[in-house]
Amino acid sequence: METTVKKPAVMLVDNPYFRRMKTTGFIARRYLFSKKHVSLISTLTIISVTGVTIGTALLIVVLSVFNGFFDVIKGLLLNNDPDIRIESAEGQPFVYSQDLRNELGVKQSSNGGAMDTPGFQEIPEITVISPYIEGKALLTAGQDRDQVVNIRGIDPESYNRLNGLENNLTEGELNLGVENKRPGLIMSSRLLTQMNLNLGQEVALLSAKGMRKSLTQFSVPRTFRFEIRGIYSFTQIIDNPAVYIDIRAAQRLFEYRNTISGIDLRLQDNEQADAVKEKLESRFEKGKYKISTWYDLQKPLYDVMYLEKWGAYIVLMIIVLVAVLNIVGSLTMIVIQKNRDIGVLLTVGYTPAHIKQIFVKQGLYIGLIGCVLGGGIGLFFSWLQQQYGLIKLSNAFIINAYPVSIESLDVAIILAGSLLLCLLASWYPANRAATIEPADAVRFE
Repeated sequence: METTVKKPAVMLVDNPYFRRMKTTGFIARRYLFSKKHVSLISTLTIISVTGVTIGTALLIVVLSVFNGFFDVIKGLLLNNDPDIRIESAEGQPFVYSQDLRNELGVKQSSNGGAMDTPGFQEIPEITVISPYIEGKALLTAGQDRDQVVNIRGIDPESYNRLNGLENNLTEGELNLGVENKRPGLIMSSRLLTQMNLNLGQEVALLSAKGMRKSLTQFSVPRTFRFEIRGIYSFTQIIDNPAVYIDIRAAQRLFEYRNTISGIDLRLQDNEQADAVKEKLESRFEKGKYKISTWYDLQKPLYDVMYLEKWGAYIVLMIIVLVAVLNIVGSLTMIVIQKNRDIGVLLTVGYTPAHIKQIFVKQGLYIGLIGCVLGGGIGLFFSWLQQQYGLIKLSNAFIINAYPVSIESLDVAIILAGSLLLCLLASWYPANRAATIEPADAVRFE
């Protein structure tokens, strides 16, 4: 009985097609980094690598500086702004009811809207809840010392945990309670200086509603007297810093009758704001409350800063684009110079796809070298500035040196963008090389 001996199947790795694919990288490196002599092609290659390196490094440094400024501005704004703010959708005062407390997960609360020890079992990201009342009033101290100010009625305990007001006091104490028949008031050092006031001095507040009543009812305006108990000072971007009084005193001043203007929330991490906002919106009655994150509260300013950042990214990518044009020139000259070599490769079994891969890999190698060098240099200088503040700011009043914040996503976008441009630059020379006819290449050489 005749037996048939089966020949072993040729493994994929031994296939000549795949062996040639492996050698395309070797040929690409030989064409790019030949040490025989320094030619115009090698010079253009060095220029291309240098351009990609400089462009990538500059992009990382500049975007890190933009991130640093963003963090500085964000930190200053969060001295006043909460992570999340809840207000009435109609912009009117609303009752801080027990149902609303339950929706926020508050375990227990005290009278007048102030918080005791809240428990946030259902929304664990929330760490502080602080209701507030906000409005404008006329602050007067006699002798033509009058000024319209922003009044903010707060619960001292919860608000201090929210924004650390007590840590910013330069004089006095965080005491808004009634003493000697006078409630307390805290104002900024700038306003105190403008109005020539002193700690412990009495001032009067008159709301717009009280003034309107006095005009329509022909009565004496009802004023509320307060004692200046504390002076705070911190760097602010917004104008007209707030004057703080107790939330109950604010309810009497503005005649809110147990209502509030809004609720401020502090989270474990302000980056959780969008996720917590979605949770709250799903719990509240639709259209009843307006929920804003820290970004929403200052959206125009934050949007402008992001626009400047990515505008700078586009402008600086022009540097990389100039280097990319050098890549097109250098690879095209290699195609012309290696015309006969390409013809020989085609005759020994290399396909146009293999030839195309050789020149695409050259663009890839240029991009990888430029990105690695540029990324390393950019990250190194950013780290130096972050740690030691080498480049100082002139006339600085908030920070002394350029701030830096390195974000991994930005670095990834920069490196990917530079590498993509290098690969696109190799497309034309690679296609031109793939269209060469082997007989013509060998004949004319």
